[in-house]
Amino acid sequence: MASVSSFRVSPYFLTNSEIKGGFRVRIQSLGSRDSTVLSSDSIVLNGTSFTKQKENNGFIDGVTRVEEEKALINGENGRLKSIVQKKQMKDVSKDLELLWDDGYGTKTVKDYLDVAKEIIRPDGGPPRWFCPLECGKPRKNSPTLLFLPGMDGVGLGLTLHHKAVGKAFEVWCLHIPVYDRTPFEVKFVEETVRIQHAASPNRPIYLVGDSFGGCLALAVAARNPKIDLVLILANPATSFGRSQLQPLLPVLEALPNGLHNAVPYLLSFVMGDPLKMAMVDIEYRLPPKSKIEQLSSNLTTLLPLLSGLADIIPRETLLWKLKLLNSAAAYANSRLHAVKAEVLVLASGKDYMLPSVDEANRLKSSLQNCIVRLFKDNGHTILLEDGINLLTIIKGTGKYRCSRRLDYVSDFVPPSMSEFKYGFDEVVGLLRFVTGAAMFSTLDDGRIVRGLAGIPKEGPVLLVGYHMLMGLELYPLVEAFLRENIALRGLAHPVLFNGTLESSSTEFSLQDWMKVMGAVPATASNIFRLLSTKSHVLLYPGGAREALHYKGEEYKLFWPNQQEFVRMAARFGATIVPFGSVGEDDIAELVLDYNDIRKIPFVNDFVGERSRSAVRIRDEIQGEVANQEMFIPGLLPKVPGRFYFLFGKPIETKGKEELLKDRDYANELYLQVKSEVKHSIDYLLKKRKQDPYRGIIDRTLYHAIYPPWRDVPAFDP
Repeated sequence: MASVSSFRVSPYFLTNSEIKGGFRVRIQSLGSRDSTVLSSDSIVLNGTSFTKQKENNGFIDGVTRVEEEKALINGENGRLKSIVQKKQMKDVSKDLELLWDDGYGTKTVKDYLDVAKEIIRPDGGPPRWFCPLECGKPRKNSPTLLFLPGMDGVGLGLTLHHKAVGKAFEVWCLHIPVYDRTPFEVKFVEETVRIQHAASPNRPIYLVGDSFGGCLALAVAARNPKIDLVLILANPATSFGRSQLQPLLPVLEALPNGLHNAVPYLLSFVMGDPLKMAMVDIEYRLPPKSKIEQLSSNLTTLLPLLSGLADIIPRETLLWKLKLLNSAAAYANSRLHAVKAEVLVLASGKDYMLPSVDEANRLKSSLQNCIVRLFKDNGHTILLEDGINLLTIIKGTGKYRCSRRLDYVSDFVPPSMSEFKYGFDEVVGLLRFVTGAAMFSTLDDGRIVRGLAGIPKEGPVLLVGYHMLMGLELYPLVEAFLRENIALRGLAHPVLFNGTLESSSTEFSLQDWMKVMGAVPATASNIFRLLSTKSHVLLYPGGAREALHYKGEEYKLFWPNQQEFVRMAARFGATIVPFGSVGEDDIAELVLDYNDIRKIPFVNDFVGERSRSAVRIRDEIQGEVANQEMFIPGLLPKVPGRFYFLFGKPIETKGKEELLKDRDYANELYLQVKSEVKHSIDYLLKKRKQDPYRGIIDRTLYHAIYPPWRDVPAFDP
């Protein structure tokens, strides 16, 4: 039977910074009938004194236990709701706005260490669940996420991610008291999983296991193969048998007490990368000098705090946890064959505590449904280091869903501001710089203007255009629309979603970022649902045939002979915006196309095998565009020129229901759209010759003279 108890925590757990004082966190101890009120003595934080709450005759602050428990449990499947919180917290259960604040970069490992000191005080209580108030209230119908901590057992391993994951999940974190000696916690977590499953049988349950918690997650999944579980394993300790910590056990047991305080401090450098930890809150766009100054300041603050690990992991606890790790790893490894859950393994390339990369590859080959993402520059404590936004990874790998099957429309979580900045500054920042995209659009009166003023703000809108070589135009295109507060839902080849491109140790790549920014598989049902929800949809009728064209075919349209997208647009009264894009020939020269590659013996076999296994989205009756072979062309870079985009005059289909029945009329409109795309391409090819900033050298000089936020001029339209 579940019991609910409470303990006081610092305002770190609050979602509203204006709320002052000590607040309760819901603690659920399953399998125990005892309730314990954990409290701390008066604590002064940020100038506010937090005193111990008192319990009198079953009342707490004038509210009976029964009433409080109802307030706590009467939410989305046991969602935390305190009495004070109920009055002051904002309702954020609706869909998130575009470029929302996910809080990433506002918390660091320093916050983890500060709060850990608060909650590790001995209370004699059992392991329990708590919900950080900083997580806030999630979107409607969000799945549950249970965080299973590593060797520290504190349960604060998601400190950097609370605000972000709290918008997409019901977050519960497992806290194992420092001096608790409960054996491997499988049944404790298992009972929680079963209770959540009984409450919402059609929603998945996420188990995020950090190191030791990874063993726990795998064990629970093996014992519950019929429950819909998604496992996120961060450097799982299933490889502990091959860890370099194994020989240290006898040494630690014989170590004098006086020297033990140095052990956690030394282990901190083995478990994580202090540089990565200190870089979390450093803005990517800062100049190098400012970055170095802030990094130096962060390290100066952080390093003395690492000695506090001796309190989080005392000698007896450390020895106990190391022995527990050994048995936990053996238990989990013996049951890998029974794991039916989806599994995502996050592996660090600089994990000096465990052979995590090798272990990730082993798990991928041993488990039935497992993918891997490698982070080569991170250490063991990957979730507390820079460059790892857990929600971004879950979205990018296609693991976020609210029901039994992934729905690319209803399960979409819009890009956050931190994702926008990192994606377009760090991931494709170089491409963005060298291409210097110039956008033009056409107003209703036919005038061409700089910018996207001609694009309708309200959907449904269907943007139809030309796919440049390798789809290089996608990144500046999506960025430009996001800056206009428009989420562009691009229809992409299914090969990006079906796991064909997965390798044994794939890094978080461009294809993952495409999913984060809103890409969906190109299917009729997805177009139907996107238009029905009034989205801005990006469609390339030429698809892979245009993006992987042959020599001499640049700017040639390869469209199918059917006009189905016109009829689909008319069904929902969508506005069609044809557009052209040019610049591929200013960036690189195509030196090896499909015909050239097929002449290379070994490469020919590889390309043929990949093409045979690729998903076919068109049939043979649709002409040259059908059944495009998948290959990577050989490109020779040039001194970069510039990308140009022209969006034609919007074409309204609202009130033209006859398009649904009259195929000749639909074909006429289809040819009009195709003609407008071709016209836009021809216009840009002609006008770009008049652009004084077409070359990268001219644009670089302009940036050196003028502020960086000022757009580089282009030709006069």
